[in-house]
Amino acid sequence: MTKNQEFKNIDQIFKRNVSGLTDILSKKTAGIAGLGGLGSNVAVSLVRSGLGKLIVADYDTVELSNLNRQFYFLEDIGKKKTEALAVYLKKINPGLILDAHWIKLNRKNVCKVFKGANVLIEAFDKAEEKAWLIETWSECFPEKPIIVASGLAGYGKTDLLKVERSGNIFICGDGKSDSSMGLNAARVAIVANIQANVAIEILANEKLQKES
Repeated sequence: MTKNQEFKNIDQIFKRNVSGLTDILSKKTAGIAGLGGLGSNVAVSLVRSGLGKLIVADYDTVELSNLNRQFYFLEDIGKKKTEALAVYLKKINPGLILDAHWIKLNRKNVCKVFKGANVLIEAFDKAEEKAWLIETWSECFPEKPIIVASGLAGYGKTDLLKVERSGNIFICGDGKSDSSMGLNAARVAIVANIQANVAIEILANEKLQKES
């Protein structure tokens, strides 16, 4: 089968997806603030699940120290994360609509960048950045969910990872561990995929956005 034939049969990528889910997700848009260990892995899972449009933002470039947990490779060192990840996402699904911003997010621009998203995934490193993002997003779009991560460092203790909800804020992780414990690929990826899974559930069931 030629590549042209493969692209014509692009829907076959998702033939093993949950029945009816691809049709729903193909019409949805998710935003990801940050493309590190959390964001890059969330993006891959959402695209593999059939998401139609993805808005991503990060101002960083790929470093060697990223490769233990982020979805990048040696040939990406020095590249903008937005550009490097875009290549892989398009290889998964060439039909993906990708809106990538190589930009430093702040209180003034975050709502403009992600205004078209049905849901926002927080993937920052620093607690103070997480705090202002939640606050700003909730002020701009009180009806739209935000999915954040808190506590993903270390290894093991999988049973402590959970999802807690407060209104339209969904918090994923153990809520305790911090980066001083070190970051392990498996645990980071688990939390990233919990975030992706929550996003998929929200996008597939809009009632979750309205429940208090």
